[in-house]
Order: sequence, then C-alpha cells, then structure tokens
Amino acid sequence: MTDDIIIIGSGFAARQLIKNLRRLDNRLSLRLIAADSCDEYNKPELSQVFSQRQRAEDLTRLPARAFAESHNLMLHPHTPVTRINRAAHRIETNAGAFTYRKLVLALGAEPRIPAIPGREWMHTLNSQQEYRRAEAELQGAQRVLLLGGGLIGTELAMDLNRAGKQVMLVDRAAALLATLMPPEVSARLQHRLIGAGVQMYFNAALAGLARQDDQIVATLADGRTLHTDAVVCAIGLVPNIALAQEAGLQARHGIVVDDCLTTSDPAIFALGDCAEIQGRLLPYLQPAQLAAMTLAKNLTGAQDSLRLPPMLIKVKTPDLPLHLAGQTTAPDLHWAIEAGPEGLVACGRDGQQQLQAFVVSEGRMKQAFQLLKQLPDTARHLCTM
Repeated sequence: MTDDIIIIGSGFAARQLIKNLRRLDNRLSLRLIAADSCDEYNKPELSQVFSQRQRAEDLTRLPARAFAESHNLMLHPHTPVTRINRAAHRIETNAGAFTYRKLVLALGAEPRIPAIPGREWMHTLNSQQEYRRAEAELQGAQRVLLLGGGLIGTELAMDLNRAGKQVMLVDRAAALLATLMPPEVSARLQHRLIGAGVQMYFNAALAGLARQDDQIVATLADGRTLHTDAVVCAIGLVPNIALAQEAGLQARHGIVVDDCLTTSDPAIFALGDCAEIQGRLLPYLQPAQLAAMTLAKNLTGAQDSLRLPPMLIKVKTPDLPLHLAGQTTAPDLHWAIEAGPEGLVACGRDGQQQLQAFVVSEGRMKQAFQLLKQLPDTARHLCTM
C-alpha cells in the first residue's frame, strides 16, 4: 500500500499540517510516524510548569490515539525513521517500511548542548519528554543554574523564581535577550528579574560541571564557581537535518525548501523548526502555522508561496510580559524609548524614519497591533544564522 502523504514528526508544525489537510480533504491517506509518544501538548507551557506546579503528564491535551481517530490518521508512535529511499519513495523504520506519494519532514530541532566536561548533568526543556526525564530533579531543586539568557532562558528564569527557587543565569552576551533586542530595551525586564532575586552572570562562559556530594559545582571560564542543585541548558536549538542529509537532500543550517516548502526533491517537503526558507530558520509558532496552511494547499493541488508578514514574538514573563516585532537587532536603527509605570514602548526607526521594529511591555502591549500595521513587509524577525 502506498500512502498519499507520510509525515515524519509529531510536533506543532506536523499537527497544524494535519489539521489543515483534513479541512481540505478527508479522503487522503495520511500516515504520521514519530520517535516520541505523539501525544498532543502545548509546548509553550514548558516555560511555566514550575510556577504552575505542573507535572509532565498534565501538559497532555489529547492522547495520540484520540488525535489519530479524530483526524482519520494512521499513527506510529515510538517509531524512529532510519532511512529515506528517495528512488523507491520508501521510508524505513524499526517497525517496517512504508511507501509514499509525498513525504513531509517535520523533524523539529534538538537543544544545543555545549561540549564541556559534565554536560551529562544538564537538563533541557524543549519537549514534554525532556521535562518528564528532568521533572523530579528540577521540581525538587532549591537552586537552579540556567545556561542561556535568550527567549526560553529568560522565561524559565522568571518561572523558576516565581516558584520560589534560587536562580542563577549565565550567558556569554552582555545583557538579557541579546539576540532579540538591544540592551537598553531589555534592561527593564533584566532589572525586574534581578530585583526579584535572580542572579545574572553576563559575559560569562560555562567551562564545566562536576558532581560534588549532593550538589553540582559549575565552573565559569574565569575561574568563578557556582553551586547548584540542577542545571538547565537553554542556549538554542539545532535543526534535525541528519535524516535529510543522508537521503541526499539539500541542507545547510536547516533542510532547504523553496517558497512552496518543497525540498530539492519535488516529492519531499519540510516545515517547522527543521526547515530553512529564504536562508533563514523560523523557530516560532506563527510561521509554522502559516507554513502548514500553505503546504496543506500545495499538497492538495495548489501552488501557493509562503508569505511571511511581520509577526509578533511574545516573551512569556508574566511579571513583565513583552511583545516585539520587526528587525529588533538591526544595527542601524535609532531607538526611541518611552517608559513609565504602565509599561514600555520602544520604537526602532531607520534613517528615513520608517518604523522597522518595536518592543512593548505590560499595559502598553495593547499598542502592539497598531504598531505592527506600520511595519513594512520587509521587517520580519527571523532567526539569523
């Protein structure tokens, strides 16, 4: 039997694609194959599990079998794909081989882990499965060291702090959220976290970890040591491209696709965290939603191109939430910052006074959509490489 469409991966992008496909065509034979449980859960909630006292199992929204039944889907959880045979239109797994007419790669990305001594003591929180492995240690820890002050590291720092834990944050950058906004804009959130008791170590690199009795000793590159009960690494993601590379598909930082989400093989497509489009990675929810809508149309006969308007990025730090959009790290912008008790509005303009980026916080976040309309179509904040 040859399936109309086989999807490898069960994350957000894969599920959005399935939902969009079923809105368009309920007769296509769909098969989803993934190495995990395939249970549906809300990944952004991983940044709030500690203050909410959530267990890994609490995150499940819909068990795999129920999702498969509701979407007329053949499902294979806990089934790693070992090889793609492009010539035969066949994939090979530990449960047998399957043939396809069209294949979609929604392989996601893996947490980046530094190659340092003691890295086996690090936890990551990029999936429900990873949280399940780390849950007991992290929930029981009084002291937690966070490596990385980007989006996820910042959200976790506030969440762990709100849960009553002593938090230490280490980052090579000079300020919080350095890959998302200039330091004069992120300073408000940085000061709020420091005021709440989060210890921050910037311009600092982690050199190694060692277990000492019932604690972990972290050594920084300058020789300083920090004592902690647990370590979480949040220094970014690496797209899963090995399977595609072994199959001879074009891949650089991600699996290269065109504006229609087609890879270098016209029968194979890719989307989500593993895909590289227009030379960029798109590791956010809204681009994945738009990509899923576009690809669903193309898999059912259309020839649409993915259009990416300026999109909001939300920093889920409840005590001081932020929304941002545009080219917030462009070096040639002039920033005008208005800050008051109700929140912050920071606007980045180019030499022609065209708005290219903005950041809003707290009570000023209601201005986000008005500002979003003022951004040119070229002001898209994608992950640079």
